[in-house]
Amino acid sequence: MHPAPSNIVDAGDVLIIGAGLAGLFTALKLGPRPVTVMAAGKRTKGAASKWAQGGIAAALGPDDSPALHAQDTIDVGGGLVDETVAQFVAAEAAARIEDLETLGVAFDRDQTGALKLGREAAHSCNRIIGVTGDRSGRAIMRALIDRAEASPSLNFLEGYSAYELAVENGRVVGVFARPADNSPIMGPLFIRARAVIMATGGIGHLYAVTTNPRGANGEALAMAARAGAQIADAEFVQFHPTALTGPFTHGSDPAPLATEALRGEGAQLVNAHGHRFMPDIDERAELAPRDVVARAVFNQINETGGVGLDLRPNGIAENLATRFPTLAEQCRKVGIDPTATPLPIAPATHFHMGGIRTDHYGRTGLPGLWACGEVASTGLHGGNRLASNSLLEALVFGARIAEDVNNIMPLTAFSRPAQPATQPGENSAMLAPAVNRLRQLMTR
Repeated sequence: MHPAPSNIVDAGDVLIIGAGLAGLFTALKLGPRPVTVMAAGKRTKGAASKWAQGGIAAALGPDDSPALHAQDTIDVGGGLVDETVAQFVAAEAAARIEDLETLGVAFDRDQTGALKLGREAAHSCNRIIGVTGDRSGRAIMRALIDRAEASPSLNFLEGYSAYELAVENGRVVGVFARPADNSPIMGPLFIRARAVIMATGGIGHLYAVTTNPRGANGEALAMAARAGAQIADAEFVQFHPTALTGPFTHGSDPAPLATEALRGEGAQLVNAHGHRFMPDIDERAELAPRDVVARAVFNQINETGGVGLDLRPNGIAENLATRFPTLAEQCRKVGIDPTATPLPIAPATHFHMGGIRTDHYGRTGLPGLWACGEVASTGLHGGNRLASNSLLEALVFGARIAEDVNNIMPLTAFSRPAQPATQPGENSAMLAPAVNRLRQLMTR
């Protein structure tokens, strides 16, 4: 069924698909330009960004510099990082942190009032800025949602999922959308806009064991590819080494996460025999890059039967409720005492380094289409992402996309495009068994 003329929605100047950090920050930076943010669920869910625990990497310490941050990013990327991108992302981090503070984000500070800087894997010094220990994503998204709801130029369209980009004369002029699962809103739409920004997240839920929410299935990459955009580095998928398993995952999909910041404070990985194995594998031990740690954990699980994250070093377990309240609550719910036993963990699909290829301003090469956040392949991550660079990437490119769109002269008038080749499935529930089978195959 095609959208009828009465089902045409004018998004204003800009349509942003996705209501996570990348989407909302870009929308706020675009103000006062009229923007519509489309989300399959309620904006209060905050998308995958709400689940981010560690924080945002920014070179703000006295022993740090953007050049050092960029070099750390390059070093973990497997020789595939675009060095220019790494340099400007690191250089612009401080300004984006200031933006978030202006928007109402209250980052953790020490007794002197200085920002607290934490340590995570493969960073050469402390540079991770967070909120309430392991609740960074939740706090940041709450502040952005509050500010977005108060913005007179920003409109939300909830309960719809895009299924095809609308292209006319080689230019993206909007999207076709259908009601999301269980949405009471009926009927497909054609949503027209002068600029479309993809901010839909990753592909992690294509895997059976993942930290990604339902809906992170890569549909946006398929939409962009069908419209003529390039997909880059799609083979590079990062596995987080410390997803919680055992009792933590009973009935839980996605898997909950034990933040990297725990290892930054001294938590240790031990195998089923109680042996701390990371010093045997890498001189950086638990602070080696994620790919190194994830492979080591995977091998130890196969060889010894399991791996645990020991929070007893440095008094982490005793102070868990104060420093890492999210994890403390998870432990309480499943009846695990972290002062008595390590937490069972295993690797899980976490982040997609690939995506829609973009330039330094989020342009996809397809006129009228930009991409921001995990859905984009900017060149920042190469083959492996540095911890806490994901939120930073969304902020830096969100600001750059807003600058680019705001600098564009009024676009040519658009008319209603031809109907897409891909139609909304009337029996999408029939796909569920195939999707579940795909997730199992992707995880073998």
